[in-house]
Amino acid sequence: MDAAVLSMGQKAVSMALVLSAPFLVTGLVVGLVISVFQAATQIQEMTISFVPKIVAVVLAGVVFGPWLLKVLVSFTRELLTGIPELVR
Repeated sequence: MDAAVLSMGQKAVSMALVLSAPFLVTGLVVGLVISVFQAATQIQEMTISFVPKIVAVVLAGVVFGPWLLKVLVSFTRELLTGIPELVR
């Protein structure tokens, strides 16, 4: 039983990483591109990067949303069908 609980916990942590990765990677890439642009043009305004990052993360949600939902539903289904095994 302890092994099953630890396995579910490990899967939950990896699921959190998988679900957050598209948003984090998108924000990182957009932030890096904007930083390079600011360094090349010598524009040192801190607020310039916020709007493109927000737009990019929202677009990542639209693009990756269906896939993320399928992954989350699959994990939830696996979790709920595994409850009887955990109770024993």
